[in-house]
Amino acid sequence: MMEYLNSIANVKNGLIVSCQFDADDPFNHPEYVSLFALSAQMGGAAGIRTEGAQNIAAVKSKVSLPVIGLIQSAYPDGSVLITGDFKEVDEIIRAGADMVALDATERIRPNGLTGFEFLRRVRVDHPGTLLLADVSTFEEGVQAAELGADLVSTTLSGYTPATAQKRGAGVDFDLIERLSGSLVVPVIAEGRILLPGEAAHVFDLGAYAVVVGAAITRPTVITQMFVHEIQHGIRGNEKKD
Repeated sequence: MMEYLNSIANVKNGLIVSCQFDADDPFNHPEYVSLFALSAQMGGAAGIRTEGAQNIAAVKSKVSLPVIGLIQSAYPDGSVLITGDFKEVDEIIRAGADMVALDATERIRPNGLTGFEFLRRVRVDHPGTLLLADVSTFEEGVQAAELGADLVSTTLSGYTPATAQKRGAGVDFDLIERLSGSLVVPVIAEGRILLPGEAAHVFDLGAYAVVVGAAITRPTVITQMFVHEIQHGIRGNEKKD
């Protein structure tokens, strides 16, 4: 029980670094993922979030931080699905993750269960496992907490069909603030947080911890952001001329 509680306490007011990559990314290999995690630990991170059993095990072998594990797949419509079935929960636990992240949205999973039904059954099957509910709306966050999630994260805001309009709107500060002010369980701020100032601001809104991924561990995405800004500036100067 003490280890269970410490995993939550150790990320309080801290930065959790998401170390996961697209399938075609040159860094998508357990060795490289674990080195990104080690670099994050050396930089002062309080926790690591990573995807896939092999990556989870590799990261656990390199760092002493709490590790949030998940297995990512997709719904039939192509939208992101976090930890799709019971066997994946078992794989994450066997790999050594300190917390299991799972999709706790109202969508119907490929196994026929809603995210809420899935969360309820996982909670019963694994009473001693920390469960982090990834949600997209305030209502989903409230229900996930009521169903036994130990932590709730705003990860999926903008990444479900019902919230797709938010994806281009930057960080969902409103959702972070509403959940932080309403839930008893810790609220983790995650989603499109690209700047240090944005990460710091979520604590003003009541967040327990913050997850940052692409801005730290995705060189391809970071390069694209620089290229986009450079090209945008050049186009603007050409119009002036």
